[in-house]
Amino acid sequence: MTNLRRKGSKSGLGKDPRRAEQRAAQLAAIDPDWDCPWPLDWQRHYRVLADLVEADGSLPDIAPGVLMDGDDIGRWLQRQKLPATWARLLPEQQERLSTLGVQPDQGPSPAPTDERATKGPSKAQQAFQRGLAALTQWVEREGADRPVPRGAVVEIVVDGEPEPVGVKLGVWVSNTKARQNKLSAEQVDALRELGMEWA
Repeated sequence: MTNLRRKGSKSGLGKDPRRAEQRAAQLAAIDPDWDCPWPLDWQRHYRVLADLVEADGSLPDIAPGVLMDGDDIGRWLQRQKLPATWARLLPEQQERLSTLGVQPDQGPSPAPTDERATKGPSKAQQAFQRGLAALTQWVEREGADRPVPRGAVVEIVVDGEPEPVGVKLGVWVSNTKARQNKLSAEQVDALRELGMEWA
């Protein structure tokens, strides 16, 4: 399946565009999400929740520590509800979770501290959010216990960008660690939620 999901002219579905399109249609008939634009780990966790809703009619209360097929589905669900995580999800992901009855936690909305707050996030805030999105994918795929190698690069989907953007996650983690005394309380909380004990 990994080979089939490859993009570009050497697509796993074949070089012939018509045959590739036919193969993609056949795979979509089996599972419309066979080549979803979000991480496959996210899709796998979502499917567990969707199956529970299908079996029970509604989503049961799942606390952190509840394992399904070896994954801590309760912790994953709790993380999806965090406002910072929810904001990074694609609209389709938010819609799927909402259909299951999952909504983001309502936190207090911070008052703007300066004029720049009304003009949108600064470059530093945007860079932190990109790094956090990449770290979230890393933790979902590799687990919080596996350290991020210095050379690790994670591709994330960024609003307004046609292609996924590569984030030098190892460098970002190292720099964030070195500057942790300059992080806001919200940023520190977001890192702790992802299991970064150094935060």
